Amino acid sequence: MIPSLMTQGGSKLSWITAICIVTLGHVAPRESFSQDTAAIPRHQVTREMHRAVSFFRKHAAAGGGYVYQLSADLTKREGEGKVAATTAWIEPPGTPAVGIGFLDAYQTCKDPLLLEAAKETAKALRKGQLESGGWDNLIEFAPADRARYAYRTDTETARKGKLRNTSTFDDNKSQSAIRFLMELDKELQFADRLVHESVTYALQAVLKSQYPNGGWPQRFSEFPDPAQYPVVPASLPTKWPATYPGKKYSDYYTLNDNTVSDLIELLLDAADIYQQPEYLDAACRGGDFLILAQLPEPQPGWSQQYDRNMQPAWARKFEPPAISGGESQRVMRTLLHLYLRTAGKIENSQRFLTPLETAIPYYQRSQLANRKLARFYELRSNRPLFFTKQYELTYSSDDMPTHYAFIVSSKMDEIEREFHAIQSDAVKATSKSPATHMTKRTDALDAKVATTIAELDSRGAWVEEGQLKYHGENDDTTHVIRSRTFVTNLMVLATWLGAE
Repeated sequence: MIPSLMTQGGSKLSWITAICIVTLGHVAPRESFSQDTAAIPRHQVTREMHRAVSFFRKHAAAGGGYVYQLSADLTKREGEGKVAATTAWIEPPGTPAVGIGFLDAYQTCKDPLLLEAAKETAKALRKGQLESGGWDNLIEFAPADRARYAYRTDTETARKGKLRNTSTFDDNKSQSAIRFLMELDKELQFADRLVHESVTYALQAVLKSQYPNGGWPQRFSEFPDPAQYPVVPASLPTKWPATYPGKKYSDYYTLNDNTVSDLIELLLDAADIYQQPEYLDAACRGGDFLILAQLPEPQPGWSQQYDRNMQPAWARKFEPPAISGGESQRVMRTLLHLYLRTAGKIENSQRFLTPLETAIPYYQRSQLANRKLARFYELRSNRPLFFTKQYELTYSSDDMPTHYAFIVSSKMDEIEREFHAIQSDAVKATSKSPATHMTKRTDALDAKVATTIAELDSRGAWVEEGQLKYHGENDDTTHVIRSRTFVTNLMVLATWLGAE
């Protein structure tokens, strides 16, 4: 990395000189520029961005969709698991995140190639949308694999047997897909009939899958029967199993992985984009669920998931019925944001702030000695809970599995400051602020662009050191191509091109 494009004497280095410095003199310039050239040639940045986008679309994509990472030689691919060359992944940083990257980059510099790439990604997502309205973990593009799924774009005659039709909100999967398509729909001024119809269908599924109390399940294939889900406040069970019972939990009211928070934020933005009152109403009912889900004193916090009786319940073998020190912080921020987005639009928006009056001091006094929070606090006793590597509940943090964060950072001081600022009217209610990407070109930005382009290989790929996670202990991969890195670097180039 180079800190500046300035010499000691204060004059700017040439574009090519900067690249050669970054790469220790190894890169031969493609064109000759004067040593006194003051600005990076725009056409050079555009050309390199096009090379990177073209490579990624051609070699990293599966049917227009994307995965987390692939080996540098393009032979192995991964989402949250090993996948085939005809499979795309949904969870960020998969397909929707790359689509948002293309769209953000287009909105920043207005290069038509980026909008074309965003539309291609949207087409892939439409091919992965299920009849239930949302998305599964992945999208299959090989015909034999697609035949197992109830994809909306496939005809009935192409299907045989029992089909998977399960939409998931887990890990921001369907939410991120809807958000990208929604933002693209807006950019296209709602003129693309297929994109608009897909978004509308998906948002209706979000509304229909919402429970009577305002919560949502982790995943669904059918919409809930309201009679089966009574509206009652959260309460503590008199007793609960200390060992994992192995029950199905997909229809539980789910805060885990910020499911409800992501859906509320999505619906607030949908209300702004489409000016449909039903989206704002559903977001507010989601907030009412968060109010209802707050457990009573002396533990006025939230659990990761609740059963139909609105009591904390087991999910996976390392997610016990407990008070959450993790997701609860996002819940509090969501309530603050919900108030700011609805004040003056609905009656009694102040209700979204009420839970924080007791939740903030509770979580502050529950902090560990290192001022972090336990992921789980035991019901009633409030003792921090952990797991051994054999997945046995314990009060000790000495033998924890490493795949899950059982101790999390505490943002309680920040949340308290935000809460008091809102109470004192230091922060005013507002709708979502329009995004702005305009910036100034600086020596630091020039240097960042120089580094970013210098790191492109001859194919147009950003390759970095890394290993594959799901290809076994004996996998010899040492260099990978990551979607997250691609999006980050793409935005560096787009920001420079769109700058003044």
